[in-house]
Amino acid sequence: MYRHFIAPSRGFTQFSHELIRHPRLSSDAVRLLAWQLSLPDGARESLSRTAERARIGACAFTRAKRQLKEEGFVHERRVQGPGGRWVTQQLVSNRPLSAGEAAKLLGRTPAPVTPSPSPANPAAGEPTPPPADGHPRQDPGEDTSNRPPEPDRAPGPAPDTPGPGPAPDTPAPAPAPAPDAPVPVPVPVPDAREEARALVGGLPLLSPALRGIPAGMRTELAHLATAWLSAGHSPADIQAHIHRNLPSGGTPVHRPGGLVRYLLREVPPVAPPQPPPPTAPGISARLASTRECEGAHDQVMLFRPVGDETLCRLCTPDLIGQGGS
Repeated sequence: MYRHFIAPSRGFTQFSHELIRHPRLSSDAVRLLAWQLSLPDGARESLSRTAERARIGACAFTRAKRQLKEEGFVHERRVQGPGGRWVTQQLVSNRPLSAGEAAKLLGRTPAPVTPSPSPANPAAGEPTPPPADGHPRQDPGEDTSNRPPEPDRAPGPAPDTPGPGPAPDTPAPAPAPAPDAPVPVPVPVPDAREEARALVGGLPLLSPALRGIPAGMRTELAHLATAWLSAGHSPADIQAHIHRNLPSGGTPVHRPGGLVRYLLREVPPVAPPQPPPPTAPGISARLASTRECEGAHDQVMLFRPVGDETLCRLCTPDLIGQGGS
Protein backbone atom coordinates (compact mmCIF):
# COMPACT_ATOMS: atom_id res chain seq x y z
CA MET A 1 0.00 0.00 0.00
CA TYR A 2 1.29 3.44 -0.95
CA ARG A 3 0.53 6.45 1.24
CA HIS A 4 0.95 10.07 0.25
CA PHE A 5 0.63 12.76 2.93
CA ILE A 6 1.01 16.51 2.44
CA ALA A 7 1.61 18.31 5.73
CA PRO A 8 -0.68 21.35 6.10
CA SER A 9 0.94 24.71 6.64
CA ARG A 10 -1.75 25.99 9.05
CA GLY A 11 -4.96 24.93 10.76
CA PHE A 12 -3.75 21.53 11.99
CA THR A 13 -3.65 19.69 15.31
CA GLN A 14 -0.98 17.27 16.49
CA PHE A 15 -2.26 13.94 17.73
CA SER A 16 -0.44 11.00 19.19
CA HIS A 17 -0.58 7.77 17.23
CA GLU A 18 -1.60 5.98 20.42
CA LEU A 19 -4.74 8.08 20.57
CA ILE A 20 -5.69 7.42 16.95
CA ARG A 21 -4.95 3.69 17.23
CA HIS A 22 -6.44 3.23 20.71
CA PRO A 23 -7.78 -0.35 20.90
CA ARG A 24 -10.69 0.46 23.26
CA LEU A 25 -11.99 3.63 21.58
CA SER A 26 -14.50 3.45 18.76
CA SER A 27 -14.31 5.63 15.69
CA ASP A 28 -17.00 7.92 17.10
CA ALA A 29 -15.04 8.34 20.34
CA VAL A 30 -11.82 9.19 18.45
CA ARG A 31 -13.70 11.62 16.19
CA LEU A 32 -15.37 13.29 19.19
CA LEU A 33 -12.06 13.65 21.03
CA ALA A 34 -10.22 14.92 17.93
CA TRP A 35 -12.95 17.49 17.26
CA GLN A 36 -12.77 18.79 20.83
CA LEU A 37 -8.96 19.04 20.77
CA SER A 38 -9.08 20.92 17.46
CA LEU A 39 -11.22 23.74 18.90
CA PRO A 40 -9.47 27.09 19.49
CA ASP A 41 -8.33 28.18 22.93
CA GLY A 42 -11.09 29.57 25.09
CA ALA A 43 -13.85 27.59 23.33
CA ARG A 44 -16.58 26.38 25.71
CA GLU A 45 -18.37 23.96 23.41
CA SER A 46 -19.93 20.97 25.20
CA LEU A 47 -19.48 17.38 24.10
CA SER A 48 -23.14 17.08 23.13
CA ARG A 49 -22.86 20.14 20.87
CA THR A 50 -19.72 18.70 19.29
CA ALA A 51 -21.49 15.38 18.65
CA GLU A 52 -24.37 17.27 17.04
CA ARG A 53 -21.99 19.15 14.72
CA ALA A 54 -20.09 15.95 13.94
CA ARG A 55 -23.39 14.19 13.10
CA ILE A 56 -22.94 11.54 15.80
CA GLY A 57 -26.23 10.00 16.88
CA ALA A 58 -27.54 9.95 20.43
CA CYS A 59 -26.74 6.28 21.11
CA ALA A 60 -23.31 6.52 19.48
CA PHE A 61 -22.56 9.70 21.46
CA THR A 62 -23.51 8.05 24.75
CA ARG A 63 -21.31 5.06 23.99
CA ALA A 64 -18.39 7.25 22.85
CA LYS A 65 -18.61 9.51 25.90
CA ARG A 66 -18.66 6.49 28.22
CA GLN A 67 -15.53 5.09 26.53
CA LEU A 68 -13.70 8.41 26.83
CA LYS A 69 -14.59 8.70 30.52
CA GLU A 70 -13.51 5.12 31.23
CA GLU A 71 -10.14 5.69 29.52
CA GLY A 72 -9.54 9.01 31.34
CA PHE A 73 -9.77 11.40 28.36
CA VAL A 74 -12.97 13.10 29.64
CA HIS A 75 -13.80 14.13 33.23
CA GLU A 76 -16.93 15.87 34.55
CA ARG A 77 -18.00 17.57 37.76
CA ARG A 78 -21.05 19.52 38.89
CA VAL A 79 -20.57 22.83 40.69
CA GLN A 80 -22.97 25.43 42.02
CA GLY A 81 -22.56 28.93 40.66
CA PRO A 82 -23.07 32.22 42.46
CA GLY A 83 -26.74 32.36 41.45
CA GLY A 84 -27.44 28.99 43.03
CA ARG A 85 -27.69 27.12 39.74
CA TRP A 86 -25.83 23.90 39.15
CA VAL A 87 -23.63 23.64 36.08
CA THR A 88 -21.57 20.76 34.65
CA GLN A 89 -17.90 21.31 33.87
CA GLN A 90 -16.20 19.03 31.34
CA LEU A 91 -12.45 18.49 30.99
CA VAL A 92 -11.01 17.04 27.76
CA SER A 93 -7.34 16.07 27.53
CA ASN A 94 -5.12 14.55 24.86
CA ARG A 95 -3.77 11.94 27.30
CA PRO A 96 -5.44 9.94 30.05
CA LEU A 97 -5.70 11.68 33.42
CA SER A 98 -6.47 10.22 36.81
CA ALA A 99 -9.29 11.52 38.98
CA GLY A 100 -6.85 13.44 41.19
CA GLU A 101 -5.12 15.12 38.25
CA ALA A 102 -8.45 16.08 36.72
CA ALA A 103 -9.65 17.51 40.06
CA LYS A 104 -6.56 19.73 40.28
CA LEU A 105 -7.07 21.05 36.76
CA LEU A 106 -10.79 21.63 37.29
CA GLY A 107 -10.07 23.36 40.60
CA ARG A 108 -8.05 26.03 38.80
CA THR A 109 -11.00 26.83 36.53
CA PRO A 110 -13.48 29.24 38.11
CA ALA A 111 -17.12 28.30 38.03
CA PRO A 112 -19.03 30.05 35.24
CA VAL A 113 -21.19 32.91 36.35
CA THR A 114 -24.79 32.20 35.49
CA PRO A 115 -27.11 35.16 35.02
CA SER A 116 -29.51 35.55 37.90
CA PRO A 117 -33.22 35.71 37.09
CA SER A 118 -34.61 39.17 36.51
CA PRO A 119 -36.93 40.55 39.18
CA ALA A 120 -40.58 39.86 38.46
CA ASN A 121 -43.16 42.62 38.44
CA PRO A 122 -45.47 42.38 41.46
CA ALA A 123 -49.14 41.68 40.93
CA ALA A 124 -51.53 44.60 40.88
CA GLY A 125 -53.45 45.41 44.04
CA GLU A 126 -52.85 44.79 47.71
CA PRO A 127 -51.91 41.29 48.88
CA THR A 128 -54.93 39.55 50.37
CA PRO A 129 -54.81 36.22 52.19
CA PRO A 130 -57.12 33.48 50.88
CA PRO A 131 -60.31 32.92 52.89
CA ALA A 132 -59.89 30.00 55.29
CA ASP A 133 -63.39 29.77 56.73
CA GLY A 134 -66.97 30.76 56.09
CA HIS A 135 -69.50 29.50 53.56
CA PRO A 136 -69.78 30.30 49.87
CA ARG A 137 -72.20 32.95 48.81
CA GLN A 138 -75.71 31.75 48.17
CA ASP A 139 -76.15 34.12 45.24
CA PRO A 140 -72.99 34.21 43.13
CA GLY A 141 -74.41 37.01 41.01
CA GLU A 142 -73.27 37.11 37.42
CA ASP A 143 -70.16 34.96 37.99
CA THR A 144 -71.72 31.53 37.35
CA SER A 145 -68.97 30.04 35.19
CA ASN A 146 -68.07 27.51 37.89
CA ARG A 147 -71.62 26.24 38.34
CA PRO A 148 -72.90 23.30 36.27
CA PRO A 149 -75.88 24.04 34.03
CA GLU A 150 -79.20 23.17 35.62
CA PRO A 151 -81.35 20.63 33.72
CA ASP A 152 -84.53 21.83 32.09
CA ARG A 153 -87.49 21.14 34.33
CA ALA A 154 -91.07 20.89 33.19
CA PRO A 155 -93.37 23.46 34.79
CA GLY A 156 -95.15 21.81 37.70
CA PRO A 157 -98.10 22.86 39.82
CA ALA A 158 -97.82 25.69 42.25
CA PRO A 159 -96.91 24.81 45.85
CA ASP A 160 -100.34 25.80 47.20
CA THR A 161 -102.32 24.16 44.38
CA PRO A 162 -103.02 20.45 44.93
CA GLY A 163 -101.78 18.49 41.97
CA PRO A 164 -103.61 15.65 40.26
CA GLY A 165 -103.44 12.18 41.77
CA PRO A 166 -101.00 9.59 40.49
CA ALA A 167 -101.85 7.93 37.22
CA PRO A 168 -103.10 4.34 37.38
CA ASP A 169 -100.02 3.03 35.57
CA THR A 170 -97.56 5.01 37.66
CA PRO A 171 -95.60 2.67 39.94
CA ALA A 172 -95.75 3.43 43.61
CA PRO A 173 -92.59 4.86 45.16
CA ALA A 174 -90.33 2.36 46.86
CA PRO A 175 -90.72 2.28 50.64
CA ALA A 176 -87.98 3.92 52.63
CA PRO A 177 -85.68 1.52 54.47
CA ALA A 178 -86.30 1.01 58.12
CA PRO A 179 -84.08 2.98 60.50
CA ASP A 180 -82.65 -0.22 61.99
CA ALA A 181 -82.13 -1.98 58.66
CA PRO A 182 -78.45 -2.62 57.89
CA VAL A 183 -77.08 -0.47 55.11
CA PRO A 184 -75.25 -2.58 52.48
CA VAL A 185 -71.60 -1.62 52.35
CA PRO A 186 -70.17 -1.68 48.81
CA VAL A 187 -67.30 -4.10 48.48
CA PRO A 188 -64.24 -2.31 47.03
CA VAL A 189 -63.26 -3.83 43.68
CA PRO A 190 -59.49 -3.99 43.16
CA ASP A 191 -58.21 -1.85 40.35
CA ALA A 192 -57.44 -4.04 37.35
CA ARG A 193 -54.64 -1.71 36.30
CA GLU A 194 -52.82 -2.13 39.62
CA GLU A 195 -53.17 -5.92 39.37
CA ALA A 196 -51.91 -5.81 35.79
CA ARG A 197 -48.84 -3.76 36.76
CA ALA A 198 -48.09 -6.16 39.63
CA LEU A 199 -48.54 -9.10 37.27
CA VAL A 200 -46.13 -7.69 34.68
CA GLY A 201 -43.62 -6.81 37.40
CA GLY A 202 -43.65 -10.43 38.63
CA LEU A 203 -43.11 -12.05 35.23
CA PRO A 204 -39.31 -12.38 35.75
CA LEU A 205 -40.10 -14.57 38.77
CA LEU A 206 -42.31 -16.80 36.62
CA SER A 207 -39.46 -17.96 34.38
CA PRO A 208 -35.78 -16.99 33.92
CA ALA A 209 -36.51 -16.50 30.22
CA LEU A 210 -38.63 -13.40 31.08
CA ARG A 211 -35.94 -11.51 33.00
CA GLY A 212 -34.96 -9.38 29.99
CA ILE A 213 -38.28 -7.55 29.49
CA PRO A 214 -37.45 -3.88 28.75
CA ALA A 215 -38.78 -1.36 31.24
CA GLY A 216 -40.29 0.67 28.41
CA MET A 217 -42.63 -2.20 27.46
CA ARG A 218 -44.12 -2.72 30.91
CA THR A 219 -46.82 -0.10 30.36
CA GLU A 220 -47.91 -1.74 27.10
CA LEU A 221 -47.90 -5.21 28.66
CA ALA A 222 -49.86 -3.93 31.68
CA HIS A 223 -52.48 -2.51 29.29
CA LEU A 224 -52.83 -5.92 27.60
CA ALA A 225 -53.06 -7.68 30.97
CA THR A 226 -55.77 -5.22 32.04
CA ALA A 227 -57.90 -6.37 29.11
CA TRP A 228 -57.55 -9.98 30.31
CA LEU A 229 -58.50 -9.06 33.88
CA SER A 230 -61.47 -6.98 32.69
CA ALA A 231 -62.73 -9.96 30.67
CA GLY A 232 -62.88 -12.08 33.82
CA HIS A 233 -59.55 -13.93 33.77
CA SER A 234 -57.61 -14.22 37.01
CA PRO A 235 -53.90 -13.40 37.36
CA ALA A 236 -53.24 -17.11 37.81
CA ASP A 237 -54.91 -17.81 34.44
CA ILE A 238 -52.67 -15.24 32.71
CA GLN A 239 -49.52 -16.63 34.31
CA ALA A 240 -50.49 -20.18 33.36
CA HIS A 241 -51.16 -19.10 29.76
CA ILE A 242 -47.75 -17.41 29.48
CA HIS A 243 -45.88 -20.26 31.18
CA ARG A 244 -47.63 -22.86 29.01
CA ASN A 245 -46.52 -21.15 25.78
CA LEU A 246 -42.87 -20.55 26.72
CA PRO A 247 -40.35 -22.49 24.60
CA SER A 248 -39.08 -25.67 26.18
CA GLY A 249 -35.87 -27.61 25.89
CA GLY A 250 -33.62 -24.73 26.98
CA THR A 251 -34.44 -22.62 23.89
CA PRO A 252 -33.31 -19.03 24.61
CA VAL A 253 -35.81 -16.18 24.33
CA HIS A 254 -34.11 -13.22 22.66
CA ARG A 255 -37.09 -10.83 22.95
CA PRO A 256 -39.15 -11.76 26.02
CA GLY A 257 -41.17 -8.54 25.86
CA GLY A 258 -42.27 -9.23 22.30
CA LEU A 259 -43.17 -12.83 23.20
CA VAL A 260 -45.39 -11.74 26.10
CA ARG A 261 -47.01 -9.08 23.91
CA TYR A 262 -47.76 -11.75 21.28
CA LEU A 263 -49.27 -14.09 23.89
CA LEU A 264 -51.52 -11.38 25.39
CA ARG A 265 -52.67 -9.66 22.20
CA GLU A 266 -55.87 -11.74 21.96
CA VAL A 267 -58.19 -12.20 24.93
CA PRO A 268 -60.01 -15.59 24.86
CA PRO A 269 -63.47 -15.92 26.37
CA VAL A 270 -63.69 -17.08 29.94
CA ALA A 271 -64.63 -20.77 30.15
CA PRO A 272 -67.80 -21.43 32.20
CA PRO A 273 -67.18 -23.14 35.53
CA GLN A 274 -67.51 -26.93 35.31
CA PRO A 275 -69.93 -28.50 37.82
CA PRO A 276 -68.33 -30.98 40.21
CA PRO A 277 -68.82 -34.64 39.25
CA PRO A 278 -71.59 -36.41 41.17
CA THR A 279 -70.28 -38.43 44.03
CA ALA A 280 -71.75 -41.88 44.58
CA PRO A 281 -72.85 -42.75 48.12
CA GLY A 282 -70.08 -44.43 49.94
CA ILE A 283 -70.43 -48.18 50.64
CA SER A 284 -68.21 -49.90 53.11
CA ALA A 285 -66.06 -52.79 51.96
CA ARG A 286 -67.90 -55.15 54.34
CA LEU A 287 -71.28 -54.54 52.61
CA ALA A 288 -69.97 -54.33 49.05
CA SER A 289 -70.63 -58.05 48.30
CA THR A 290 -74.11 -58.24 49.94
CA ARG A 291 -77.50 -58.16 48.24
CA GLU A 292 -80.98 -57.16 49.46
CA CYS A 293 -83.40 -60.03 49.88
CA GLU A 294 -86.58 -59.87 47.80
CA GLY A 295 -88.60 -61.88 50.30
CA ALA A 296 -91.16 -60.63 52.81
CA HIS A 297 -89.31 -59.03 55.70
CA ASP A 298 -90.33 -56.31 58.13
CA GLN A 299 -86.99 -54.60 57.58
CA VAL A 300 -84.35 -54.60 54.91
CA MET A 301 -82.57 -57.93 54.90
CA LEU A 302 -79.07 -58.17 53.45
CA PHE A 303 -77.37 -61.47 52.68
CA ARG A 304 -74.22 -62.59 50.91
CA PRO A 305 -75.28 -64.69 47.87
CA VAL A 306 -73.37 -67.75 46.76
CA GLY A 307 -74.62 -67.65 43.15
CA ASP A 308 -77.48 -65.78 41.45
CA GLU A 309 -80.07 -66.31 44.20
CA THR A 310 -82.24 -63.34 45.19
CA LEU A 311 -83.67 -64.83 48.44
CA CYS A 312 -81.90 -65.29 51.69
CA ARG A 313 -81.64 -68.64 53.53
CA LEU A 314 -84.63 -67.77 55.74
CA CYS A 315 -86.89 -67.42 52.68
CA THR A 316 -85.70 -70.73 51.11
CA PRO A 317 -86.34 -73.63 53.55
CA ASP A 318 -84.93 -76.11 51.04
CA LEU A 319 -81.56 -74.49 51.31
CA ILE A 320 -81.85 -74.57 55.09
CA GLY A 321 -82.61 -78.30 55.02
CA GLN A 322 -79.73 -78.93 52.69
CA GLY A 323 -77.46 -76.95 54.88
CA GLY A 324 -78.52 -79.06 57.92
CA SER A 325 -78.26 -82.49 56.28
